[in-house]
Amino acid sequence: MSTIKKFAGQTAIYGISTVASRILNFFLTPIYTNVYGKKLYGIFSEMYSYASLLNALLSFGMETAFFRYINKKEGKKDIIYSNTFIVVAFISLLFLISSLLFLKPIAVLLQDGRSTSLIDFTTYIKYFIFILIIDALSVVPFAKVRSEGKPGRYSIIKLVNVLTFIGLNLFFIFVIPIIIKHQLFLADTLSVWYRPKWIGYVFLSNLIASILTFLLLLPEIFQLKFKLDKKLLLEMLSYSWPIFVANLSFIINENIDKIFLSHLLPTTISESQTGIYAGCAKIAVFLSIFIMAYRLGAEPFFFSHAKQENATKTYAQIMNYFVLAICLICVGIVANIEILKYFIAEEFWVGLNVIPILLFGYVSLGIYMNLSIWYKLSDQTRFGLYISGLGAIITIVLNIIFIPKYGFMASAWVSLLAYTSMMILSYILGQKNYPIPYDLKRNMGYLALSIIIVILSFVVFKRNLIVGNLLFVTFGLLILYIERKPLKKILSSL
Repeated sequence: MSTIKKFAGQTAIYGISTVASRILNFFLTPIYTNVYGKKLYGIFSEMYSYASLLNALLSFGMETAFFRYINKKEGKKDIIYSNTFIVVAFISLLFLISSLLFLKPIAVLLQDGRSTSLIDFTTYIKYFIFILIIDALSVVPFAKVRSEGKPGRYSIIKLVNVLTFIGLNLFFIFVIPIIIKHQLFLADTLSVWYRPKWIGYVFLSNLIASILTFLLLLPEIFQLKFKLDKKLLLEMLSYSWPIFVANLSFIINENIDKIFLSHLLPTTISESQTGIYAGCAKIAVFLSIFIMAYRLGAEPFFFSHAKQENATKTYAQIMNYFVLAICLICVGIVANIEILKYFIAEEFWVGLNVIPILLFGYVSLGIYMNLSIWYKLSDQTRFGLYISGLGAIITIVLNIIFIPKYGFMASAWVSLLAYTSMMILSYILGQKNYPIPYDLKRNMGYLALSIIIVILSFVVFKRNLIVGNLLFVTFGLLILYIERKPLKKILSSL
């Protein structure tokens, strides 16, 4: 039980900071959707989708490789740290040179048929180039902070990043217009260059926040020895490149639908449809937050705990409570959609039907992320490539086929199908190659029950707030009753 206690403690610290950061960020969604509207929010979503794909390229799976090898080769931590950082820095340099060389053709390609000017798209791309590079250079120092068991430092830096981003957004969207309108201090200077409702200020805020984060990580960066072990580096690259492809495939599953919506639908509706879909997807962010917070605590814990005698039993036990938590969160969000919908503008509500579908896609994704530890611990990362590759193929092919006819509803169903396929395949392969005694019947029972409750709440009772929450509370009480004995043991140990 002490290992579960340690895991819970670390995850709680990461969770609190991640939840706080993402919820603060979430409160920008109603501002964006009301200030910028469907079309500009569609551009916003598309740009961040491209950025997510490129993030996977620049990090090249080295974060996971770092965690694996500092536990595998404990006497070479400094060299492993240097190796991973040098790889990311080299890829970032190549990306910087190539993207600046082809800046104009990229801008022309993205702007084609849009109402936004080519000059604006060029500016957006410049911002994102430097955001991506700075964020990539921060990946390995952040991993070092996590590996050293410093969730507090990690949380503070992440929180500063988010508060800076939010503060600058509010400054550009609200404060500057007030200064200009009321002719306050510097009003004349600001009015010369300020553009009302220019979405580029969001990207500029992100760039400044990323720079500040990098500066806060300088103590870790200054610890770099810049020693290169070629043999070890080749071994790490052999481990990381399937992770990179798997991560890229995962990002494709997560973001390519927004890009396809922008380009496969008629130009008259593509931006607004993308914006509606992305705006409604934000309501599912609470489940995504939990999964992200869990991963931050789980990944270093799983690697460090791998040599323990009862490791697989511990992993199975953690999975049990993970499934409980995501089912509860999923049901809770669906029960309260009639409240949460007010966090996006009314013109986005036409897309609310995608939320339960996206939520269960996140449930499958979360379980898959938990299951995926088997190929990382057994150094069989090629299986991650196969599994995520299958998901990417499903996502790409089915989106191309169905988006032109069914729009964003097709994207939601395809996302669910892709993640569920990945989850099932990972479980089957994992049990053959690195058996972990998961309680399949128990976890499948809770998943099935949560699906039934969501259908009752959302479809049968048509999102009725009172009925939905009665079902949610009943589900929670049922879980407490069934799990009363193991929960009592955990609480007593804590």
